[in-house]
Amino acid sequence: MNQNDTEVLVIGSGIAGLTFALRAADHAAVLLVTKKERAASSTNYAQGGIAAVMGPDDSFELHVADTLVAGAGLCHRDAVEQLVREGPARVRELMDWGVRFTRERETLSLGREGGHSRRRILHAHDLTGREIEQALLQAVADHPNVELLEDQHAIDVVVGTDVESGERRCVGALVLNHRTGVVTLIRARMVMLATGGIGQAYRHTTNPEIATGDGVAMAFRAGAEVRNLEFVQFHPTALYPAEGRAFLISEAVRGEGAILRKLDGEPLMNGVHPLGSLAPRDIVARAIDAELKRSGAPHVWLDLSPIRADRLREWFPNIVAECEARGIRPDREPIPVVPAAHYSCGGVYTDADGRTTLPGLYAAGEVACTGVHGANRLASNSLLEAVVYSYRAARQVPGELTRQGALGAVPSFGAASATEADRAAADRMRERLRNLMWEDAGIIRSNERLERAARQIAEMRAKAAADAVAFAPSPESIELLNLLDTAELVVRCARERRESRGLNFNTNYPYRDNENCLRDTVVKN
Repeated sequence: MNQNDTEVLVIGSGIAGLTFALRAADHAAVLLVTKKERAASSTNYAQGGIAAVMGPDDSFELHVADTLVAGAGLCHRDAVEQLVREGPARVRELMDWGVRFTRERETLSLGREGGHSRRRILHAHDLTGREIEQALLQAVADHPNVELLEDQHAIDVVVGTDVESGERRCVGALVLNHRTGVVTLIRARMVMLATGGIGQAYRHTTNPEIATGDGVAMAFRAGAEVRNLEFVQFHPTALYPAEGRAFLISEAVRGEGAILRKLDGEPLMNGVHPLGSLAPRDIVARAIDAELKRSGAPHVWLDLSPIRADRLREWFPNIVAECEARGIRPDREPIPVVPAAHYSCGGVYTDADGRTTLPGLYAAGEVACTGVHGANRLASNSLLEAVVYSYRAARQVPGELTRQGALGAVPSFGAASATEADRAAADRMRERLRNLMWEDAGIIRSNERLERAARQIAEMRAKAAADAVAFAPSPESIELLNLLDTAELVVRCARERRESRGLNFNTNYPYRDNENCLRDTVVKN
């Protein structure tokens, strides 16, 4: 096993990891590791944009209120206030780093999405994530204090003891170079988890292949607290058929007037919610799911005809191009859509400055649970949360550099390589898990289904854990174990929440229980 020392270690190269690295590098040497190509992150696929109070008719109070309504009573108001009030400064910082948001006559073009009472979505047409990712990657490449390494799979964070207090402390991470097969112990004074989401736990997802719950699983195994993992947001409108990484049809098209319709042409959301097709995502996703189950239809329609054809092509060129590549003319015919797993509102619990409950370990972005999203994320608050909390975490770097941790026990691994048969069995297990989570822990849940999921996940995890000890680590084995651990936590949290609220809908408890359930779901190893 090799060893490498750095002052600050960042795991993940999305918007949270990159903005944190850029700020942390003002105080320390930063090593950023990512398991795929540097641009492979959920940030890169974000279409809609980033929400911030920038318009003349908007206010902090309105943005806070919209976020609280979407969060269904579980948002931490202090965290929401912090997010909204600090957001505009962080957006301007992105522009300083080279992000070019769309403008109309030199004025920022602001879109509107579901749950927003005002236009406040800054975007770069419908490729906002790609624009942000490319600008930040260039800024990181230009910074002399940041080193970025690709093809590095984090296996686990490493726990030791604080030299002064004797308390448990994160002192680094074990990382596999999947090209060479070499495992390296990277020691660090501060570790930032920016590993993204958990979407690959589900059969249909808008997330990239790397979204395998790595940060949540590693933090939980190390003893950090996780919260609210039952709240998995399903984006209502993924382009059908939604195999592989589903292509997302941005909510922004509904903000511009697109209408969801049943296959017979009737508006889907009439009588369901006062905002119609612009209702919060959990309500829209459940309405689509219910219609598909009622009718047996494979999809519903998204009618873009209310949007002028020239505006459609100007604002949503990527969506138009993808549809046309599949033989669909969105300016002339409706788009077939279905829900897909999109965003995890829960994750590794952090305080207002990104600290987890394990000293030395921080988290930001989708992997974290800051209290902002509650039971349902307001559209386009995710990128904002990432930049606000990564900025606040970076301010803690000078203090963390004064801490010193003594290395604890480091896991060892088997030397044997998995056979083709072993790898094929692992692939089958992964697909079995994704189907199980889709059917039993997806948009609609029940006690019986959650119990069945818990039973089968436990069986699969026991087998995967035994293989992890017997064989040398591989990207496939690392991701499988992380997916199983994360899925187990989603199901565990869902079983503990005996009500239906936001993104968690259980047919055995179809109503909110404000007396007993108006609280976070807290889980610790």
